Amino acid sequence: MTVTAELLADVRAVYTDDPIAGRILDEIDTRLREPVRIAVAGMVKAGKSTLLNALIGEEIAPTDAGECTRTVIWYRFAHTARITAFLRDGSTRRLPVIRREGRIEFDLGTLSAEDIEHIEVGWPAEGLRSHVLIDTPGIGSLSAGTSAVSRRFLTSADTPSEADAVIYLLRHLHAVDLAFLEALRGAEPGVAPTVNAIAVLSRSDEIGSGRIDALLSAARVVERYRREGVLKGLALAVVPVAGLLAEAARTLREDEFAVFRALARLDRAERERLLISADRFVQPRPAPVPPVAQRRALLERFGVFGVRLGATLVLAGASTSSDLASRMVAQSGLRELERLIADQFRSRAAALKSRWVLQALESLLRDRPRPGVGRIRHGIERAAANAHDLRELNLLARLRTRDSPLAADEWQEAVRIIGGEGVTRARRLDMSESASESEVRARVGEIVGKWRTYSESPLVPRDAAAVYQLVVRSAEGVLTSAS
Repeated sequence: MTVTAELLADVRAVYTDDPIAGRILDEIDTRLREPVRIAVAGMVKAGKSTLLNALIGEEIAPTDAGECTRTVIWYRFAHTARITAFLRDGSTRRLPVIRREGRIEFDLGTLSAEDIEHIEVGWPAEGLRSHVLIDTPGIGSLSAGTSAVSRRFLTSADTPSEADAVIYLLRHLHAVDLAFLEALRGAEPGVAPTVNAIAVLSRSDEIGSGRIDALLSAARVVERYRREGVLKGLALAVVPVAGLLAEAARTLREDEFAVFRALARLDRAERERLLISADRFVQPRPAPVPPVAQRRALLERFGVFGVRLGATLVLAGASTSSDLASRMVAQSGLRELERLIADQFRSRAAALKSRWVLQALESLLRDRPRPGVGRIRHGIERAAANAHDLRELNLLARLRTRDSPLAADEWQEAVRIIGGEGVTRARRLDMSESASESEVRARVGEIVGKWRTYSESPLVPRDAAAVYQLVVRSAEGVLTSAS
């Protein structure tokens, strides 16, 4: 039994006669057995639902403004499709499963957004097996109540967030974005701040008016953010993603590939005239230019950048719809985001969930005090202090702030060793996945010797020495986890 599970059992023993506490503990127990929960957040029109569809691999989340966009929507794996509204009065209501042009259409009936705590969608999508995705209302909405829903869900000062981690979308770096990310970092009551967000420069294909080099321009913007350190201490990483391109590529149809192929076969001068702008692209043209209706549908799905890119990739050799889809996804930036999700969120699922459980237990003890909980509270504090994976998370947050105790030349290596670039031994040790056990042991010995020497120097400040010691523990843990 893990320390977290033992604490949960101890709390149950104290609250056996409290049905409210019992329900809370049941929810905590369920949370421990679930996949990691990842919320998608950002300002209005940042492209949250579009990116969520790309991650799921199906066009199910509605992207138009409607009543449902004013509430939190959970997407989790289920063998059969179902939609359930969880109401503020504690009751639930099943909603009809309606799809219009592929996307879910939420029929709330007599319900309004104010009646609903959240909506849960169960869907048989492979993209939902390894994590739960949570779509949140736009921040900075003209409706103060809509923005408040996301703030209450993710950054409440009184209760731990329902999400284990956050993908935060930004189109440009606004003060609102920085303030929200800062609130995320310090939202959890009673624990050290932890960075559990990935920032995404969304709608990257629109930078530079959708030119074919738009994603290169977006990459330069992201590199400037990294160089200037504006998101340091607020996000684990920042990556550019063309969400519309990724969503459309993941669901590319054969008839759409046929239109791309027809565009690629046009005379070069004709094709370039057609692709000058979105308006020019949908103007009537004689054959062999594809019909206006087909071009308009392609433009709505892929955007002007996606249309230009698709034609270019077919010219470059994409000979099947699956080949074109794969190349488009690679260009969109989605794969790098998925790698970060796997390395930073799913691989740390146990630590992220344990951290939430400790926060939830602490909140329960605080809100429903009774004799005999002092020992348990001390146990929670010990668990938070001694769990190495939680200490790594807290140290990552600290190292990514401007007051890091490490010198610049030490910082990057320390972040890597404690799992800031992924928790596999190859990433921690900066080695090939195929490295032999003897090579791994030699590399660990080299790292441990170097950082232990740092920690034992009489000239090293105490806070830096503590960091060095934790780096040593992380390196040694590579051998323990592999054995």
